[in-house]
Amino acid sequence: MIEARHLRVLRAVAATGSFSAAARALGCTQPAVSQQMKALETSAGTPLLVRTGRETRLTQAGEVLVRHASGILAGLTAAEEEIAAIAGLRAGRVRLVSFPSGSSTLVPTALAALRAAHPGTQVSLVDAEPPRSVEMLREGDCDIALAFRYGGAAEQGAGWDDLVVRPLLSDRLVGLVPERHRLADAGAVTIGDLADEPWIAGCPRCRRQLVEVCETAGFTPRIDFATDDYPAVIGLVGAGLGVAVLPELALESVRPKGTRTVTVEPPVAREIVALTLPDLAQVPAVAATLDQLAAAAAR
Repeated sequence: MIEARHLRVLRAVAATGSFSAAARALGCTQPAVSQQMKALETSAGTPLLVRTGRETRLTQAGEVLVRHASGILAGLTAAEEEIAAIAGLRAGRVRLVSFPSGSSTLVPTALAALRAAHPGTQVSLVDAEPPRSVEMLREGDCDIALAFRYGGAAEQGAGWDDLVVRPLLSDRLVGLVPERHRLADAGAVTIGDLADEPWIAGCPRCRRQLVEVCETAGFTPRIDFATDDYPAVIGLVGAGLGVAVLPELALESVRPKGTRTVTVEPPVAREIVALTLPDLAQVPAVAATLDQLAAAAAR
């Protein structure tokens, strides 16, 4: 295998015409130059230099290697500089995938802070709900996945043992009822208080959690409508078509027109986390993005 340090010595020999002159130019000894040239010729499998008295000239193979050496060494220098820029957060790229309510609340604050601190770091964003977002991370389609999971039995298969898990916040579920509903001014309700109501359900994962919580309370919810779109859930509740439970995060960026929120007791919450792979966690741009997501969640 040809090494870059040997190419640098060969180029110096070709430019100066002798081992001793190359040694002075490189700031090393003449025997060190001779040793490296022997190693390079062994790697190349053919003589690269012809030494006649005080004169040193290139063989045909040596001329070919010197001709390519400049481009190879220039490419390596450019790569070293680019890597140094990434390591120093003067450059870099992070591919982020997030569920919609995270994209509209945590992500904008985090990315604005990241851009202010490290303007050379570029971040792309794609929406995806878990478990698809977690699959994308494992498949190499993103660097960070913003995800959530509930604590119930339906979530027992959501293993993240192979991932770096950065806890962000506990996102409590709140009840949402029409503003003229009998419980609109109740302040706090139990799930059982809503047993006879028609329900508006959210994403499939949230739907499973709703059914599990209701069944624990002794009833099966009558789900009249189901949609992944939180504004649509709020609109349906506001129109008096049913009740819902939504994460607090989902209500932060949407005006719940025509509805009232009530506290659900006992509390039910989902865990919001940022996930990445162990090797990616060492990349400066990824680590900085995780820090800013945590800071955004703490506000």
